[in-house]
Amino acid sequence: MKFISEINVMPLKALLDPQGKAVTMTLHNNGYAEIDNVRIGKHITLEIDAESKEAAEKKVKEICAKLLHNPIMEGYQFTINEL
Repeated sequence: MKFISEINVMPLKALLDPQGKAVTMTLHNNGYAEIDNVRIGKHITLEIDAESKEAAEKKVKEICAKLLHNPIMEGYQFTINEL
């Protein structure tokens, strides 16, 4: 079976996000004072061949833990859907 996973990797809320801070300041300077606390992260899409949704989830968790996020600085969430 073929699945698609949408993964979002974001900086931990307790850590400063310099990119998000820069975007927030730029928005304020351009008249969008009502926007605050912008956070910048990564969005990753994977297509996975797996026997089941559970097997696909296991692969995505392994990939995220080993390659796609730094657990000291980032967290992640993902969804998996059948294609």
